Amino acid sequence: MDKTVDLDAADEEASTKPPAVRHGFLPITTNWFDRLFIGIYLFVALELLWMRFLEQAVPLTVCHVIAIALGALIVWKG
Repeated sequence: MDKTVDLDAADEEASTKPPAVRHGFLPITTNWFDRLFIGIYLFVALELLWMRFLEQAVPLTVCHVIAIALGALIVWKG
């Protein structure tokens, strides 16, 4: 019982299938790591802007909650 597989045919079959494209609200094609990076980048930017302009009126904890929620949304739906 020799069960050989034609690897060339398997490679051709795999290459003809289009890769799964994820359609989110971001205007670029991303994977989970790209979305995580964007979320972290926005987290830092939001924290810095909050500390500069809003920290006197609104505590930084509110910014943490908003930034984490925004990052989770970007990773999940972006």
